[in-house]
Amino acid sequence: MIKIEIPGREALVLNYLAVDYNGTIAKDGKLIEGLAERFEMLKDRLEIIILTADTYGTVKKQCAELPVRVETFPRPGAAECKLEIVNSLGDGVVCLGNGFNDILMFDAADLSVAVLDAEGMCAALLPHADVLVMSPLDALDLLIKPDRLRATLRS
Repeated sequence: MIKIEIPGREALVLNYLAVDYNGTIAKDGKLIEGLAERFEMLKDRLEIIILTADTYGTVKKQCAELPVRVETFPRPGAAECKLEIVNSLGDGVVCLGNGFNDILMFDAADLSVAVLDAEGMCAALLPHADVLVMSPLDALDLLIKPDRLRATLRS
């Protein structure tokens, strides 16, 4: 669990990290360097779930050594599948994403972080995000060093 006291707002109590794969933490289906170490740093504080349609068919191999659970979608409709998974987790969900199909899960999450990296970010996602970062490494660092979030989200 990560508890973040935010001046002028309710404290954030986070238990789960739901992460879109392609475009958010992977480029062209390959995990971005530096993420494994950050997931290791967070694994005792958050349950980490990777959400993906597995466009490139690489997620299981790329995530095999990581302290994460991988969820692929049993049917078409990635946005609805992601929403169902996030809703099934309960309270305390932080989401990372970059695409149109992340909007519903962003709206359901307690904290949503949009990632603008090499594969871009869907502009329609931005109004649904609490925070925008320039890389997934920056996103995970917000959770590792929560004072950064406190400064960004204070009222």
